[in-house]
Amino acid sequence: MKTYYIPTAAALLLLTLASCGKKEEAPVVEAEPAIETFTLHKEKLSSQIRLPAELQGFRQTDIYAKVSSYVKELKVDIGSEVKAGQLLIVLEAPEISSQLAAAESRLRSQEAVYTASNSTYNRLLETSKVEGTISKNDLDIALSRKSSDYAQFQAAKAAYKEVQVNLGYLQIRAPFDGVVSARNVNTGAYVGPAGKGSELPLFTIQDQKKLRLAVSVPEMYTGYLKQGDEISFSVRSFPNEIFKAKIQRMSGALDLRLRSERVEMDVINDNKKLLPGMVAEVVLALNSKDSTFVVPKTAVVSSAEGAFVLSVKDNVTHRTEIKKGRETGDNVEVFSDSLTVNEVLVKAASEEMRNGTPVKK
Repeated sequence: MKTYYIPTAAALLLLTLASCGKKEEAPVVEAEPAIETFTLHKEKLSSQIRLPAELQGFRQTDIYAKVSSYVKELKVDIGSEVKAGQLLIVLEAPEISSQLAAAESRLRSQEAVYTASNSTYNRLLETSKVEGTISKNDLDIALSRKSSDYAQFQAAKAAYKEVQVNLGYLQIRAPFDGVVSARNVNTGAYVGPAGKGSELPLFTIQDQKKLRLAVSVPEMYTGYLKQGDEISFSVRSFPNEIFKAKIQRMSGALDLRLRSERVEMDVINDNKKLLPGMVAEVVLALNSKDSTFVVPKTAVVSSAEGAFVLSVKDNVTHRTEIKKGRETGDNVEVFSDSLTVNEVLVKAASEEMRNGTPVKK
């Protein structure tokens, strides 16, 4: 490390007064403070950032009623562990039972009509094989009647099936294995797809054995992360414990409002120690892929004209414009096409040091 001396304007003025023809004793000029420098080099900067994140159930869904009905029976409550296909709630809608009976009656009626018209057509078709017995027009009329009755029969069958499906909606089952985390109805409550009964879900089910840790990473840090990177995080409930997870999904796009990328990690939670909804503090390691120039923060001057560093060449300072990157501790990344390895820079630069200021060894 080298030390340079930069004469100031006050020192030059005192020297000028001392050189005048007066016989007064020249004042003593104190030595200028030493200017510390360093040699520029490249290195791979490793840093980390801490960001808030949220734990969510890996799978989470709100259960609503498909048809207007009343709650007949609740099979589960908050905290109940359920399996896929397990019955959660039984609803009651007497009008659907009446619709099913009416649809079944229409189906049977149309089936009988079609059976009759089909038999008539088949008999006429057999008889027409004897020349001169059945006219072609009568055969065509019988065929069209048979086709029309068949279409009506299929329509009645579809209507009957639709009512059957609606009747099946009165029994709501779990879509996957999980835990009932919310219940918003009681027995006798009116529920349905519209109206006051549809404001809140009947149940909320979460898969808590596997959690989703979601964090929004600011734009300037997204280039340092990739799938498979291991991260650590902590939660307030267990301040002395550090949990580990790996990056599984990256959105690949920035949120237009936050200008950040959503990154998700999967957290195995077999012991159910962690709960969905917990706020976590995630520590993301930011490791450079390539070597960059790293300088002390004191070597960078930020002014209205931009950021710059002071290099020393031929005993003269030169301002070099730079762009700042990541900061870690007392160091900061700088980027500039004008900087070279082993270049000498002023360690404690200031805006008062102008471009082209002579430097005295």
